[in-house]
This record gives sequence, structure tokens and C-alpha cells, in this order.
Amino acid sequence: MIIHKLRVFPSKFKLAKKNQLAWKLAELASDHAKLNKKSIEMAINRIIDNASVAIASINRKAVITSREMARMHPRRNGATLFGVNSNQKFDCEWAAWSNGTAVRELDFHDTFLAADYSHPGDNIPALIAVAQQKKISGLNLIKGIITAYEVQVNLVKGICLHKHKVDHIAHLGPSVAAGLGTMLGLKTEEIYQAIQQALHTTISTRQSRKGEISSWKAFAPAHAGKLGIEAVDRAMRGEGAPSPIYEGEDSVVARILDGKKAVYKIPLPKKKEEKKAILETYTKEYSAEYQAQALIDLAKKLNKRIQNMNDIKKIDIYTSHHTHNVIGTGANDPQKMDPDASRETLDHSIMYIFAVALEDADWHHVKSYRKTRAKRKRTLRIWRSVRTHEDKKWTKRYHDPNPKRKAFGAKVVITLKNNKKITEEQGVADAHPYGSRPFKRENYIQKFITLTKDIITKKESDRFLKDVQNLKNLKSNQLDKLNIVINKKNIKKNNKIGIF
Repeated sequence: MIIHKLRVFPSKFKLAKKNQLAWKLAELASDHAKLNKKSIEMAINRIIDNASVAIASINRKAVITSREMARMHPRRNGATLFGVNSNQKFDCEWAAWSNGTAVRELDFHDTFLAADYSHPGDNIPALIAVAQQKKISGLNLIKGIITAYEVQVNLVKGICLHKHKVDHIAHLGPSVAAGLGTMLGLKTEEIYQAIQQALHTTISTRQSRKGEISSWKAFAPAHAGKLGIEAVDRAMRGEGAPSPIYEGEDSVVARILDGKKAVYKIPLPKKKEEKKAILETYTKEYSAEYQAQALIDLAKKLNKRIQNMNDIKKIDIYTSHHTHNVIGTGANDPQKMDPDASRETLDHSIMYIFAVALEDADWHHVKSYRKTRAKRKRTLRIWRSVRTHEDKKWTKRYHDPNPKRKAFGAKVVITLKNNKKITEEQGVADAHPYGSRPFKRENYIQKFITLTKDIITKKESDRFLKDVQNLKNLKSNQLDKLNIVINKKNIKKNNKIGIF
């Protein structure tokens, strides 16, 4: 591993390509190092995980809309749409748009947290769509996914976007471009231009995750994937990009992030070093913001220590800066306390999530978000008794570079009406790689079966699980096997007419 120091240079200083971050990322993508066996298996795990949550969300409003938009762009030798018969093909960028929205809708796939936030599984729909259209082998698809994870994870380690209220899809666009570059066997120069284009076009604000959080939260990464595909297409045709996109006098760093005096340190693998960043990422057992995962586990355990929920006077959660300020009371967002708030808002309210998990000793991706569930009198009382507080100890653990010390949990103090206090803390979710029961292949399979059993046939479920686990052996014309087909009678449509 090496550390690339990123800083801004004046326009009069012509920074050599070899010293630019985008070039370093492109070199990483064009360096066909030996594949790590565990990385290969984890890439397959994440395809299974993506499929689980995509099928579970197949008839949610945003997913219906994205699918209807994609349907307007048929292509004879294109890519497939989740749920739709694989004989029907569509332009790969629109397939990425539709499938990417389905994957993100439930906020239920993988995560990596460091200096910034990310859901690296958002890379996968774009890569699969292009792989299907360009007739790429299963092994080359895996190579692309591993590269995409490597780029995104290391950007997230080194560059904080949320400090400047920039959405984390700004790391996703470049990682999609890099992953596609590896998968398609592109030259370093082409990947370099594509990465820069992708970053330039994927800068947006985090208002998508605050206030009246809309369906755009689901559309945003799909949009980034679509833009990444388009950037690669242009670069393959010989087009250039704003350059240097990270280091220039009017660059992203200079004008949007930390400014002209900024210095960022981005870890990158050495030449020919195995790419293993995917192994540092973690998936969700529960459909909620990742910082809620350990707290759901904690709430389920605390349920057993409280004889009567009506005895609760107040709940104080001592946690990291992020949990407090983004999904806690530090956000100063009244929507997070509103029973009429959208599902997208509630899955970003640790107060709501903890209250429901505490009462139910469980969490369900549909039942836990129902309006009737949110409006229970006792739930409302417990929910509104919750306050979060930043604890420097938890903030420090959140940013600890050592994955064994890194934590996203909290200490919870429940005060009863008789002033008795019940205290418990937990660092990482049970399903985390360093948790009490880390997710393994069988857990990914079980998650898939649980989320899809009432939507697809057992025959289709068994078929998909067999084919995806054989991905590295699938030939260039066999990647349609990664699609999952649903009886068309069970796929809802949006009758509203748009432009397309």
C-alpha cells in the first residue's frame, strides 16, 4: 500500500499526469494484478446481496418509475432489467439506472464508512449492465467489481465530502468509471479521462438526505452509475475531460472541498498488489442507515431488560459525530420526529429506529416502517424521549484506521420513571466482520431467500443462486443469468406519462 498526497496546484504549474490522483486511480484500474480469492468470493456475495434488496423493492414507487423509464429505451443486444423477462433487452445505461434504483431503494445493501460514507454495492448494477451489453465474461465482471470497490473504499478513506455537504456519489462516479475500465480492458489514458468526467458530473449536495427526504435518495447512485457509463463511452471515443479534476486551481478540491491549501492522503495499492478493499466493507442485516445496525442489535438486547416499556422516562444515546449530527437529534431536523415522515426519512432517524427496535425486539424492512407502526401512542412517547449526544470517544473510534478498533455503535442509557438507569453499549453490529456473528455466504443466501420468497418462485431462486455462485466460470454470452425474472402479472406499472 502507498499513500498518495493530494493537493491543489496553480494553473501556471503544469502538473504531470503521473502525479495526479485520477491518473493513479486509472493505473490501479489498468493494473491487472493477481486476483485475491477472498475478494472474488466477496464480489459474488455482494451480487447476491444486491439482488436480494432489488427484488424486495421491485414494486416500490421509485423502482417502478425507474423501470418504466428504462423500458422506453429497448436495445436488441442490451442489458436486462430486474424482474423483466431476460429476452427483453435495454440500453445498458438505462438498465443501470433502473437496477441501481432498485438496489438502493430499501437502504439495505453494503456500506463502508471512514472519512466519508459509501455504499460500494452501488457500483455493481452499472458494471453488470455494461457486461451484459458488451458480452463480458463472468471473471472479467468480477475483476471490474473488485476494482470499483478498491477505488471507492480508498477515496472514502482519504477524502471527506460530507463536511462540505457534498453527496457521497461523488466517489461513486469515479469508481464506476474505474471498474468499467478494468472490466473492458481499457488503456490507462482512457480510464483517466473517464474518471475525471465522472467526478465532474456527479457533484451534488446532501440535501437529498435531509429535510423531506424523497425518492431521489434511491435515484442518486443509479444516476451516478449512468453518468459513469456515459463518461467511459465518451472516453473510449477519444474525448477528454476537465483536468486536473482533483488538483486544478478551480477543481473540486479547490472550490468545493477543503480549498487551495488542502492536503488529502489517499491510500492506494502498489503496482501488482492484490486488491482487497472489498473485504473491508460490510453489509446490512437490517434495512436502515448503517449507523443504526449496532443500535438495532443493542435495542433488541435491551428489550429483555425492560419489564414494562411504559416505565421508560427518557433514553440518551452517546455516539459518534456522524450518528448524532446526521441521523440523530444533532441534525435539528423535525422530520426525524414526525410519524408522517417518509420511509426515507425514518430510516435516517435513529430515534425512530431505536424506539421501534426496542419495543419489538426485531426489525423488518416493511413492517417497521408502516405508518400505523409509526403512529402507535407508546412508540411516539418513547421515540420523542430519545436524545443523542456526541461522545468524542465514539467519534475517535468511528475514524480509527484500524478496522479492529473502528466502531459505529454507541452507549445507551435508559432512565426509568423511578430514576433507575439501564446502561448498555455495543461497538459494531453483530453481522459486522468483527461482530459476534459476521455475515458469511450462507447468511447472504438466507437474506436472499427471506427477501424474495414471496416474490419469485423457488425454481427461479434456486436457479439464480446456482448461477451466481458459478459466476467466475460464466462465458461472455451467459451474464443474463444474473437477472431474476418475476411473473409479469406481479410487476406493477406507473400509469403516469413522462417525456419518454
